[in-house]
Amino acid sequence: MHNRRAAREAALKSIYAEEVGGNSTQDVTSNILKEALGDDPDSFRFAEKLLLTTVDHAPEHDRLIQKHINNWEVTRLAIIDKLILRMILSEFLYFDDVPTKVSINEGIELAKKFSTRKSGNFVNGILDAVLTELKSEGKIQKKGRGLIESSASE
Repeated sequence: MHNRRAAREAALKSIYAEEVGGNSTQDVTSNILKEALGDDPDSFRFAEKLLLTTVDHAPEHDRLIQKHINNWEVTRLAIIDKLILRMILSEFLYFDDVPTKVSINEGIELAKKFSTRKSGNFVNGILDAVLTELKSEGKIQKKGRGLIESSASE
């Protein structure tokens, strides 16, 4: 089995390089993802899909985030927090084989490792609120064993 935590970390670094450094997705794929995950093709494919999906859907994700941050603007969020939120929203919406609970836990761990002391709680709160909204709108479509919610109230 491939290491999705390492893949998420490499994807986050790549998204950061694309967003802040202005590097192309092709450059960060070659320079960051291949270097970090080159000998693990499954992890590489997961990270590459996460990178591309997150970059492609950034405006959509920012609109979702904006609805759940009170008296603040997405543009003023700590950059790493914003990128983690976008990345996990990509998992919620476009990775039907990853349980939402796993995505949230991974987002919290990334925030604790790469951002501020309070970022884990912040990321958790925003992701929980956005997930509740997405579930109520029927936008979360998970497939496979252990991925289908057992009750409508979850």
